[in-house]
Amino acid sequence: MTYQPAVLEGVLERITYANEDNGYTVARVDTGRGAGDLLTVVGALLGAQAGESLRMEGRWGSHPQYGRQFHVDNYVTVLPATVQGIRRYLGSGLVKGVGPRIADRIVSHFGVRTLEVIEEDPKKLIDVPGLGPKRTKLIAAAWEEQKAIKEVMVFLQGVGVSTSIAVRIYKSYGDASISVVRGNPYRLAADVWGIGFLTADRIAQSVGIPHDSPERVKAGLRHALSLSSDQGHCFLPEERLISEAVKLLQVDTGLVIDCLGELAADEEEGGVVREAVPDPEDPERDLTAVYLVPFHRAERALAAQLQRLLHTPEDLLPAFQDVDWEAALGWLASRTGAALAPEQKEAVRLALTSKVAVLTGGPGCGKSFTVRSVVELARAKKARVVLAAPTGRAAKRLAELTGAEASTVHRLLELKPGGDAAFDRERPLQADLVVVDEASMLDLLLANKLIKAVPPGAHLLLVGDVDQLPSVGAGEVLRDLLADGGPVPAVRLKRIFRQAQQSGVVTNAHRINAGSQPLTQGMSDFFWFVEEDTEAAGALTVDVAARRVPAKFGLAPREVQVLAPMHRGPAGAGALNGLLQQAITPARPGLPEKRFGGRVFRVGDKVTQIRNNYEKGANGVFNGTVGVVTALDTDEQRLTVRTDEDEEIGYDFDELDELSHAYAVTIHRSQGSEYPAVVIPVTTGAWMMLQRNLLYTAVTRAKRLVVLVGSRRALGQAVRTVSAGRRCTALDHRLAGRRQPREAGRVPGGDHDGQKGAG
Repeated sequence: MTYQPAVLEGVLERITYANEDNGYTVARVDTGRGAGDLLTVVGALLGAQAGESLRMEGRWGSHPQYGRQFHVDNYVTVLPATVQGIRRYLGSGLVKGVGPRIADRIVSHFGVRTLEVIEEDPKKLIDVPGLGPKRTKLIAAAWEEQKAIKEVMVFLQGVGVSTSIAVRIYKSYGDASISVVRGNPYRLAADVWGIGFLTADRIAQSVGIPHDSPERVKAGLRHALSLSSDQGHCFLPEERLISEAVKLLQVDTGLVIDCLGELAADEEEGGVVREAVPDPEDPERDLTAVYLVPFHRAERALAAQLQRLLHTPEDLLPAFQDVDWEAALGWLASRTGAALAPEQKEAVRLALTSKVAVLTGGPGCGKSFTVRSVVELARAKKARVVLAAPTGRAAKRLAELTGAEASTVHRLLELKPGGDAAFDRERPLQADLVVVDEASMLDLLLANKLIKAVPPGAHLLLVGDVDQLPSVGAGEVLRDLLADGGPVPAVRLKRIFRQAQQSGVVTNAHRINAGSQPLTQGMSDFFWFVEEDTEAAGALTVDVAARRVPAKFGLAPREVQVLAPMHRGPAGAGALNGLLQQAITPARPGLPEKRFGGRVFRVGDKVTQIRNNYEKGANGVFNGTVGVVTALDTDEQRLTVRTDEDEEIGYDFDELDELSHAYAVTIHRSQGSEYPAVVIPVTTGAWMMLQRNLLYTAVTRAKRLVVLVGSRRALGQAVRTVSAGRRCTALDHRLAGRRQPREAGRVPGGDHDGQKGAG
């Protein structure tokens, strides 16, 4: 069937579906035919707001289930001409400070002249009842900004950029947006969050940058390295990087090799470093590693600083070098009411006599009690003890355990906009003992910032479960510190205490870690609902989490956390979030809500931050921070979240791409958190993600209860499959000093220990 090109004009009434990845949108528009007759339009409408008048170009078609539809190829917004249209347009959230209530007042006062007044004489807005000078000025400024954005958007839409991305580009570059996009669109991938290389490359094509341009190839190489860091690698072997770049860019291998050489020849400008390091898979042979500069500097700096801490002659806890340990541990037992096991005693002695130490072990093995004992003894000697963890929940748990204040690592270091820390080597923390819990979550960049801030002579104790998933960010710091032959002393707690043996959660966590199937019969805190079909397992997961577990165990639905192996698919976190929101915070008449892309936000929603934002809150808000939506103001176009750290954080509506719902989260995002109950869908739909450390991490997030939902085959796969391969890091070799990595090509710049710009 041939479709005829057509033009349709109408007011966007509501968006019923939006895919943020590709911009595909399903919406209902009022074409002015009256009688509440709305028409369905589908296509590239992402960024359009309810209430806007649209002129859409496209074609008519018919859907077998939904009937006649208009397929949109592109659209522009047009200013409405009727009082009703102006009221909807102004109240749509387009202009900050104007919601439906304020819009109604303004339009009632000025009628069809409203937009003309705002455009030409905004001071007259003060005549509107209830609008003071402050709000009048805000509305005028917001209107001007919106006009400027619209001009930029006309250009950006012409080169294939969606409206939501166009807003971000304008916020980054302002009036220079068009010249940046024309001159060097690859800057966007580095400067604008949410724009990757592929989007920048599409824009570059539209503005005429050649396919084999060296700038394109260099940007592609940096993109491949950036992608690898997202997968946890600190570097890529040169051969692998070249191969991946050729595949990505579809250009000659020789051109990629030449461009990589140019990037490495000018480290400051190019942003990459080549260095010969031992092969992670075969340490006896070298490979040429290619690093992005921040990861290279951080890895060198972290190794150098740890060696300094280990070998400094200063000691800020001198009392423990010649203490009577039998007497000290006896006093401790009288304080705590329980004696330490032999390996716990060894860990306590190690933490208080070694400058750097690691304590690792699984659930129920007494890590928490050991940490409490270390802190008790240090405080008895009037030591300054600083406690931290990577997440707000883990920090709260550490504070409850020790009875002392604990904070997140970010807050402890007082990270500033741009990521610089208030505390570093020049201004170290005021501490004699620094204890960091959930250290498996420390990625290379954060660990480097933290270790730089530990003063010489202070003791550092890193506590974590090395069998859990490694950090979300690049590196495998805890595993590297525990590598055989390394200089950092460590104790691994293995004995499961009798009380913990009664727990199905603890028992099964250890069984899974050992490669055995979990026991599900006769357990009061560990259950398995078998469902082979992935879609049915997703629906059952929602029912278990929202209805069955709260009813049987007296928990609020928000205390039950769904942990999914992956984001996509019918039993993935994305789909489950939508279903759980419908079950727990459904739409209600009179309850305000905000639709953003494919998501709807309501008061009471459980949400999580999905990027580091150093500009928000007292010391930034970081990827993985969880909170609850406490307020939603459609006039101010602002939503408020109370985080797990009890901080109120405001989000303008155009910042909502930083938030995702958190009724269900991926297991990777749950690291460092603990929940009363967890429900885990284990399905064949997540086959490639099913690994032992993934399931082990999910189970160890539960305080009271675990429910597995899914397939026998999938559960077997998860228990059998050991995580594939090591991450590409060289920290263990830099620390061990067994064989110093050799330079490949020119010697990287920076100061002697790699401190310059690290992290």
